[in-house]
Amino acid sequence: MYGPDMERAECYHLRATAMAQTKITLEQVRHVARLARLEWSSEQEERLRADMDEMLAYVDKLNELDTKDVAPTTQVGEAGMPMRDDEVTNRAAADAMLANAPSRERGYFKVPKIIE
Repeated sequence: MYGPDMERAECYHLRATAMAQTKITLEQVRHVARLARLEWSSEQEERLRADMDEMLAYVDKLNELDTKDVAPTTQVGEAGMPMRDDEVTNRAAADAMLANAPSRERGYFKVPKIIE
């Protein structure tokens, strides 16, 4: 399993909390599996339910933080994207584009008529 080592991570204190307050039921896990067309064993379903409970317990713990003086963050890191000049690097070459066309007429692709 990827993620934090919940057995040794003292800062989380979630495993006991998650066991006491189940937020996700096996029926919900099975419903999501059915929607996603996934087939899991009963052991996998229980593990997923427990993992999701731990995630939600951690979110609850984060919700306890006082964030009223923290500005909303929309982007992490440097703002903006590196920009480049918008230059045309491939020139239109009608003959090259039409070279593999099964049918062409006067410099255009010719396609079968589909609407009367």
